[in-house]
Amino acid sequence: MNDLHSPNGVPVIDIHDITKTYEMGKLTLNVLKGISLQIKRGEFVSIMGPSGSGKSTLMNILGALDQPTSGEYNLDGEDIAKLSQVDLARIRNRKIGFVFQSFNLLKRTSAQRQVELPLIYAGARDRSKRARAALEAVGLQDRLDHLPSELSGGQQQRVAIARAIVGDPSIILADEPTGNLDSKSGTEVMQIFQRLNQEQGITTVFVTHDPWIARHTQRVIMIRDGQIVADQQVAEPLVAGESERPSEAEELQGIFEAAYATPNAGAAD
Repeated sequence: MNDLHSPNGVPVIDIHDITKTYEMGKLTLNVLKGISLQIKRGEFVSIMGPSGSGKSTLMNILGALDQPTSGEYNLDGEDIAKLSQVDLARIRNRKIGFVFQSFNLLKRTSAQRQVELPLIYAGARDRSKRARAALEAVGLQDRLDHLPSELSGGQQQRVAIARAIVGDPSIILADEPTGNLDSKSGTEVMQIFQRLNQEQGITTVFVTHDPWIARHTQRVIMIRDGQIVADQQVAEPLVAGESERPSEAEELQGIFEAAYATPNAGAAD
C-alpha cells in the first residue's frame, strides 16, 4: 500500500502547453498562455494568483468543465480533448468532486438529499446509506434532515464536501472553499480536507487567494498573467487548528512573497 502522506509519483493530472483564448468581437483575450504541470496522485496542491491571473479558468479546464484552446490534458490517463460531452460528464461524475465558495446548495432540499443528488444522476444504488456515511465523515450525522437555512455557513460547506466525496472521486477541486467562512469554520473545513487527503489519499486542488490557507497544502503553484511563475513544495505544511494565523504582513513575508518577487524562482521545468 502506498503511503498516503506522500504522493506515489503517478500523475493524475498531466497538462502540456495549455492555452485558453476568448474572442470578444475584434478583441482577443489570452487567458492561459502555455501552462504545463503535473499533479501526482495523492497530492494536496493550492493554486494562487491575483484576480484575472487565469487560475479559475485553469480550474475549469482541470475539472473538465471547459476545453482548452490548445495543448494536451490527460486526466487519470484519459485524453480529455478526445472525449465527447457525454464522456466528459461521465468523467466529472465518477472521478471529480467539486466544492465551491458559495456552497451551491438547493434551498428547499435536506442535507441528505443534497448529498444523494450525484448518486441519483449516476444511477447508483444504496444512495441513502452512502449519503449518510458521507455526512457522518464530515461530522453532520445529526443534521441529515436539515435545510441549508437551518445550517451555519461552515455546516453548509461540510454538506457540500460530503456531496463532493459521496461518489468516491479520485480528485477534489475546491474553489475558495473557506472564502465565505469565519476563522473557526474555515479551520474545521480545512481539517476535513486534510483528513480526506491523508487518510483516503484523495488528490486535492485548492484555488485560493489566502497564503495562510495555502500553507496547509503540500505544494503551491502561483499563476500570474496566464502563466505559472512559481511552483514550490511547502517544506512543513501546517496542520489545521494547531497554529494561530499571523498578521497578513507577517504571512506575506514568507515563501509566497519570495515567489512573487522572483517570477521564475522554483518554477517547474
